[in-house]
Amino acid sequence: MSVLAQLTTVVVDCADPAALAAFYQKATGWELSYSDEDFASLDAGGTGAGAGLAFVRVEGHQAQTWPEGIKHLHLDFTVSDLAGAVEELLALGASRPDFQPGEGQWVVLTDPQGNPFCLIPATAAN
Repeated sequence: MSVLAQLTTVVVDCADPAALAAFYQKATGWELSYSDEDFASLDAGGTGAGAGLAFVRVEGHQAQTWPEGIKHLHLDFTVSDLAGAVEELLALGASRPDFQPGEGQWVVLTDPQGNPFCLIPATAAN
């Protein structure tokens, strides 16, 4: 038996938990399960997406820089339509950095608080 049976939540340090949760709520369609000025969480619910996301305020938080600088973590999301997902996420406030590794196999974006995340076509994830 494994000690760690299931990952339930990925918690992201940030400057503004409610704002970041709102971005990811719009991007994923997941339910906002809690929000205050210091913490916000999203529940993937019955989407089959696995672990939920939470965001915690860290005073003096410094955003990651991509690709240089200190890396904290990044999230990977599978999408059915890569170009369409990029367009929608940019409209929600994401940014597309110039540096794009992977020779077109995936796209790196950053959320409104500078955290990088990758979009992977569903066909590549199988």
